[in-house]
This record gives sequence, C-alpha cells and structure tokens, in this order.
Amino acid sequence: MTTIKLPGLIDPHVHVRDLNQSHKEDWDSCTASALAGGITCVMAMPNTQPPITNLESLKMQQEAARARARCDYGIFLGAGVENIETAHTLASQTSGLKMYLDQTFGPLRLDNLDSLVAHAERWDKNRPLLCHAEGRTVAAAILVAHLANRSVHICHVSRKDEIELIAAAKMKGIQVTCEVCPHHLFLTLEGCRLPAGYIEVRPRLATQEDVDALWANLEAIDCFATDHAPHTRQEKESDSPPPGYPELETALPLWLTAIHENRLTLDDIVKRMCNQPQKIFGVPTQADTWIEIDTDLEWTVRGETMFSRAKWTPFEGWKMKGKVTAVYLREELVYDGEKVLAPLGTGRNINEETL
Repeated sequence: MTTIKLPGLIDPHVHVRDLNQSHKEDWDSCTASALAGGITCVMAMPNTQPPITNLESLKMQQEAARARARCDYGIFLGAGVENIETAHTLASQTSGLKMYLDQTFGPLRLDNLDSLVAHAERWDKNRPLLCHAEGRTVAAAILVAHLANRSVHICHVSRKDEIELIAAAKMKGIQVTCEVCPHHLFLTLEGCRLPAGYIEVRPRLATQEDVDALWANLEAIDCFATDHAPHTRQEKESDSPPPGYPELETALPLWLTAIHENRLTLDDIVKRMCNQPQKIFGVPTQADTWIEIDTDLEWTVRGETMFSRAKWTPFEGWKMKGKVTAVYLREELVYDGEKVLAPLGTGRNINEETL
C-alpha cells in the first residue's frame, strides 16, 4: 500500500439538484458522494427546479445547502433573458454567472446574441463568467467576452475543434479558460457500451479523434470537472431519457489510473482539481483540509455502492487503481474510506465566509 496526501479537491461543475429534484440528488447525498471522491468543495450549477436566476431562488438553494451540505460549496447564478438587468446585482453572493448557449437539461438557455452580449457586459469582471458552449458557440462566447474586455470559462469541452480553438485563443493572449470531464476523456460514442438512455449526456460523447485531441492539448485544459449530473435509473430508461452522468466518486480514481498508465502525473491532478479552480473561481484556501489516497489499491466500480442517489455509473465494472482512503475537512475526519462522517450542515458557503 502506498498512501499519499493531497489537498482537498475542487469540482467546479456539479449538478446538486435538491428542492423539486431531490429524488435525483440533494445537498446531503451529493456532498457525501463528493467527499467519497476526495472532493472537499463543489460548485453548484443553476439549471435546477426552480432555476437559480434571482434572489428568491438563490436564497432557497443557499438555505438548502446550509442545512444539508457535508462539504464546502459555491453556487452559480443562471443567465436568462428575464434577468439581464438584475443578475449582476447578485454577483457578490455567487460563484459566477452560467450562460447556456446550447441544449442542456433544464429550462435555461440563451438563444439570441443580444442576451449573451448584455450579460457579458454587465457581469462583474472580477467574478467568473461560464458558458455551456459547443462548436461555433464556443467561438461566439470567446469573442463576446473578448470584446467586453473580460475573461470567460468554457465548460465541459468535448471536441477537437473546440480545444484547438481555445488553445489558439490562449496563444493570442485572450482571457479564456476551460474544463474537461472524465467521460469526454475516457469514453467515445462508438466505443461506449451503455444502453441507449444511459448514453445521453450534453455535450454528447464524441469520437476517438476528439478524445485524442483533448489528451494532446492537455496544457490548454485548466480544470478537470465532473459535470456530475445524476438521474434515476427509471428516468434514464424512459422514452425521454435526460442527459447526464453521476461522476463524483469515479473522477479521481480515473485520474489515478491514468497515472499508472503514464498519461497523467499527480501534479496534473493537483493543478487542475485544486490550484487552477481555486484561482479561476476565487475559492478560499481550505485550511487544514486534505485527502489521503492509496495509489495502489485495485478495485472495481459498482454504482450500487455509491453515495449518489443515482446508484449507477457509466464506468460500471471498470477496474481502477487508486482510491480515497480518508478525507479531512478543517482537521476533522469526514470520510474514512467507507463511511461519510461529516454531519449535515458541515459545509460552508465559500461566498459567505472565510474557510
């Protein structure tokens, strides 16, 4: 057994659900799942029910998190046509503004360029601006942000043309950062053996050429994010399966397995799941917080044993090498390798207080 110690990890892209979607996941089960995956801070997306677009809906999620979160957290605000004049007034209470430019799960989507420009111009330049953008809308998001003289973060990059465009923009000194998710680095549409409904995810799984391009442009990737998006088995097996995968507990083991395959290093993981997310999203340093990992522990992924309410995983049956054995949050043992020990409400809002 080889045990190593790493700082607590940050996941900047998590769908916590809760409130009207608690049957899928809530702050309790989601943050328990995060701790089991070595993640001590999650950043919650706003395409919830109700969507987080105004002070009332933001307070509802803040109260739910305050009562149930077991790890630290931030909450993103959603951009819509109806909150162009008001969204920026909530910047200090959030971890950033999320703009949906392409099809996704939930009601939020900006279909016209005017709304994109208006939000980019109004949103506080010291707070993150994030985009769900695919293909040509990646170029649109980068250009609009550049003209507004501000930075933009592109979520879950999945394709060759996207990562090459982002890399080129970075070379020109344009203020753009991006993230990549495990499923877009380890799964392909043609190679995936998941049943039809379970394959559904946005952005969709791509080709081997796209996957290879992401690995080839690793230096252009600022963050690793899970895009943890749980749905029940019944929903995924329905006639209209919603898109998304639960991934909080498998992301780090996938990265650790990639280290054994000489595809990544520990420094790559710390950089993209701690240092860079902390810098991009303004996450305060989590004092006396760390995780312990057995890098040689071999195990098989089983969805039914996970803390997420989904109880399934796109990596079912995969052989992993490396697993979290302990997590400490502010010197307190909150996960012992089998049980989550953090009480409900242990987590702190990174936008409300010093950690």
